[in-house]
Amino acid sequence: MKIKILPFLFGLLFFMGISQERTIKGKVSDGTNPMENVEISIKDAGNSVFTDATGAYEINAQTGDRIVYRYAGMKTITIRIEDVTRILNPIMVPDIEELDEVEVVASKRRSQKDMEEDYPFNDNIIRTAFGYMDADRAAGNVRIMVEEEINAVNICIVDLLRNEFPGVEVRGDCSFGGSVVIRGFRSSLGRNTAVFDLDGLILPDMPIWLDLGNIKRIAVLNNLATTAPYGALGVAGVIVINTVGGNPKSPQVIDRAKLRNNYVTGKVLTQTEVKNNAAGYLREMMASNSLEDSKKVFENYSDTYHNSPYFFMDAYAHFVEKWGNEAYADAIIKDNYGLFQNNAVLLKALAYTYESQGRSDLANEIYKEIFILRPNYSQSYLDMANSYRDMNEPKQAAGIFSRYNYLLEQGFLEADTLGFTPLMAKEFNNLLTLERNVILESNKARKLYAAENGFKGTRLVFEWNDSEAEFELQFVNPENQYYKFKHSLADNEVLIAREKDYGFNVMEELIDGSLPGLWKVNVNYLGNKSLTPTYLKATVYYNYGQRSQRKETKTFKLDLRNVNQELFRLNVTGGLTQN
Repeated sequence: MKIKILPFLFGLLFFMGISQERTIKGKVSDGTNPMENVEISIKDAGNSVFTDATGAYEINAQTGDRIVYRYAGMKTITIRIEDVTRILNPIMVPDIEELDEVEVVASKRRSQKDMEEDYPFNDNIIRTAFGYMDADRAAGNVRIMVEEEINAVNICIVDLLRNEFPGVEVRGDCSFGGSVVIRGFRSSLGRNTAVFDLDGLILPDMPIWLDLGNIKRIAVLNNLATTAPYGALGVAGVIVINTVGGNPKSPQVIDRAKLRNNYVTGKVLTQTEVKNNAAGYLREMMASNSLEDSKKVFENYSDTYHNSPYFFMDAYAHFVEKWGNEAYADAIIKDNYGLFQNNAVLLKALAYTYESQGRSDLANEIYKEIFILRPNYSQSYLDMANSYRDMNEPKQAAGIFSRYNYLLEQGFLEADTLGFTPLMAKEFNNLLTLERNVILESNKARKLYAAENGFKGTRLVFEWNDSEAEFELQFVNPENQYYKFKHSLADNEVLIAREKDYGFNVMEELIDGSLPGLWKVNVNYLGNKSLTPTYLKATVYYNYGQRSQRKETKTFKLDLRNVNQELFRLNVTGGLTQN
C-alpha cells in the first residue's frame, strides 16, 4: 500500500486518463413509487432508453458523459458520470416552475487576481461576498448599472430598482422600506424576496438608508447559476451593491440563521440513537464484553459480508476505537484491500476514518492513491496539501498549493472562481501565515507577504466522499434558530454540477464572536443514488488564523436516511456565514 509520488508526476498525470464505456443501471422513482417511461439519454448523443414498469433502466456511458432523465411534469435531472459511477437511482421531483435553461460551458475563466486588477476599469465586474464576478463570463445573465447611469431623480434604492430594472418587482417606498421579487424567482423553499449583498455584507432587508450617490455599481443576480454561492439564502435572487468607498474584502460574518424565522422543532436523533440503528453485526460487536467476543462476532459475519467494504471499515473502526487494537484492525483492511483499490470513493472513506483517528501517515498514503486515480480533480490537491500539513510537513504542503496555482496559470486546471479556488487560496494563505518560518529561510520569511485571513473564530469545513451524496446540514445557533445548507439536485443542482465539473466536494461555515453559547450541527441524509453509505468528514478549526489555531477531525458514516440527526456540538461564541 506504500506509494511514492515523484514531483514530475504532478505535471505528467494530467495527460493520463482512459474513458471506457460501461453500463450504467438503476431505478427511477418519485421517492415513493417507481416511474415507468422515463426517457434517459446521453446529452448530445441522441440515443434514448426508457424505464420499464419497475422503473429500471440500463444505458451505456463513459466517464465525463452527462445522463439526462426526462419525464413530463417532472424536473429534468442531469448527472455527470464519474470514474466510479455504476449505479444511479435518481428521484424525480415535480417541475413546479419553469426556469430559463442555463448551460454551463467549460471555458478558461479569469482568476480572482485578474478581475481584482481590472475592477476599476471594467464596468462589467462586480464584487460579491464570495469574490469577483465578470458579467461577460458569468453562467447566466447579470444586469449591471454603473454610477454614471444612476439617475439623480431617484430618491432612494426603492425607486432606483423600480425604475431602472425591468422585470424586478419592487414593493414598498422610501419611507418605510421595501422588498424585491425577481420575476420567475418566487420560491416555496423559504425566502421569496431577494437579499442584498452590500460590499460583502449580506442583508435580508433593503438598505433604504443608502445614499445613491455613493453607489459605484449595482447588479441583479436572477438565476441559479449566479446565486449558487449564496446557498438557500439566495434562492430568490440577490441584489449586489458596490459602493465608492466599499471594502472589497469585508471580513463581516453574519448569522444566517437569524435572517429567517427558523426554529428547530421535532425529534433530532443523538449519535447514540443512530448507533442503535446500525447494522446487526455492528450492534453485536459493540455489545461484546471483551476483545475476543468482538473478534468472534466479526469472524462469524465475515463470510456473509465478504464483498462489502463497508463491513470491513465498520469492523476496522470498531477494533481501533473500542479496543485500541490497531494491529488487528489494520490486518482486516490489509486482507481485504482489493475491495478498495481503484475506487476513489471507498478510498476517501478510508482516509477520512484514518484522519479522525489521528493516523495521518496512513491517510497520506491513501490520498496519494486517490491523486493518481484523479489527477484532474481540484479536491485531490486540497486533500494532499492538508494531509502533508497533518503530518507536520508544511514545505510539502506548500509545494502542493504552489503546483495547483501553477496548473491554473498554465490552463491545465480550470479555476472555480465562485467557490473552490477562493477556498484553496484561504487554505494556502493560512499555511503561509502560520508556517512561514518553516517553509522559507528566516530572512526570506520576513519578506513573505501573507494577507490577513480577516476572519478570527471557529471555522467548520465539511467534505464528503461521494459526489452523488444528497444531504442537508443544519446549523443551530444558541437561540435554537437554524440555517440549512441543502446539497441535493432538487435544491442545488447548479452547485452540484459545478462540483463535478471542477472535481471537489467541500464547503465551509464560519462562526465568529457575535453570539455566544452552544452551537449544534445536525444532518439529514437523503441518499446517494446507489443505496450505499456516505462518509462525511467535519474539520473544526478553533481560533482560526491565530497562532493558537488547532483543529479536530470527525468522520460520520451516513446511512440512516430522512431523519434529522445531531452530528456534534460546539461550545463557542459565534454568528454563522457560508463562503
